[in-house]
Amino acid sequence: MQVTTKLTPFFENLNFEREGNTMVINFGPQHPSAHGQLRLVLELDGEQVVKALPDIGYLHRGVEKMAENMTYNEFLPTTDRLDYIASTSNNYAYAIAVEKLLGIEAPRRAQVIRTMLLELNRIMSHLFFLATHALDVGAMSVFLYAFREREYAMDLMESYCGARLTHSAVRIGGVPLDLPTGWLVELQAFLEKMPENIKLYEDLLTENRIWKMRLENVGVISAEDALSWGCTGPMLRGSGVKYDIRKEEPYELYGELEFDVPVSDRCDSYGRYRLYIEEMKQSVKILHQLIPMHEESEPQLMAHAPKYISAPKEEIMTQNYALMQHFVLVTQGMRPPKGEVYVPTESPKGELGFYIKSEGEPYAYRLKCRAPSFFHTGLLQKMLVGSYLADVVTIIGSTNIVFGEVDR
Repeated sequence: MQVTTKLTPFFENLNFEREGNTMVINFGPQHPSAHGQLRLVLELDGEQVVKALPDIGYLHRGVEKMAENMTYNEFLPTTDRLDYIASTSNNYAYAIAVEKLLGIEAPRRAQVIRTMLLELNRIMSHLFFLATHALDVGAMSVFLYAFREREYAMDLMESYCGARLTHSAVRIGGVPLDLPTGWLVELQAFLEKMPENIKLYEDLLTENRIWKMRLENVGVISAEDALSWGCTGPMLRGSGVKYDIRKEEPYELYGELEFDVPVSDRCDSYGRYRLYIEEMKQSVKILHQLIPMHEESEPQLMAHAPKYISAPKEEIMTQNYALMQHFVLVTQGMRPPKGEVYVPTESPKGELGFYIKSEGEPYAYRLKCRAPSFFHTGLLQKMLVGSYLADVVTIIGSTNIVFGEVDR
């Protein structure tokens, strides 16, 4: 077979040139294991990857520019569409950035509910990672079991906010609703079953010789490279660096909770798999601690800041000033003070933060989202070199990237 050496103008601009008797192929953007709209241009010497180029932008929607043309409250549901596997994490990261800009703090009960939703969302995201990663490598049963548990978690989210995927479960200044009657009982039942379910995943995978052959020493990334490329979350901790924003810069109630930060020094895909398993166990531990905190807190759900936050419905329906203020906030939007903030949070995939610059208008002058998947996608051009074509799918899966937050 004769392979032409002529490159398209696209590759010439990127200095992607073939050397010797190699072949250039496209992996994606339609490949089912690309985990979204990822196009990888791979140069192969036989079946070994010599050079890799991630090509992104197929899902670009101009989210950050949209934020600059929407009021602060209007933009919040749009954050669901970033990491759509962990929507509440995006809602919260944006909301807490705006709250810091406003100089307000959510009430205690709202913080309890938010932390519950964040950790439940973390379990949902990790189950999705485990299911799809296992399916990519060829383990069908784990996919079915993990999605079964994820459905129970999604039922809990639906009971609270009415949505299963794009939640919009957090508000600037607090949360919209208290937990429904019986919700904590259902959560307790879910948590009691999770250790047994996690053990099932481990029994199926951890010592499975095929699983270990496919993951061990595949997708190796040293601690130095992980730090140089801006890795965070499990990608960084999987390379032996113990860094979790919930511990380093505690927010909400994480400073009061007891939990461990799992770390692996294996630096490969197998180590990252073990890390995700351990993190689910820690999320279960956190949620157990939060249940009594909800009962002990006062039933206030939104911060009291009439200049920025609408009054409770009872006041709006009975007090003229509260109704007028609500009308202004809905039609014109809040006007935060001039300034700029950046608040990092620990999403299931790593550091998710929002930078906001305000000029005192109802619209952000500038908004920038720092998404972990963007950095982990760039790392592929280093991780894939030297690996074999059969391992490309494993490596992409182990990075746990989602392209809603990569392209934005």
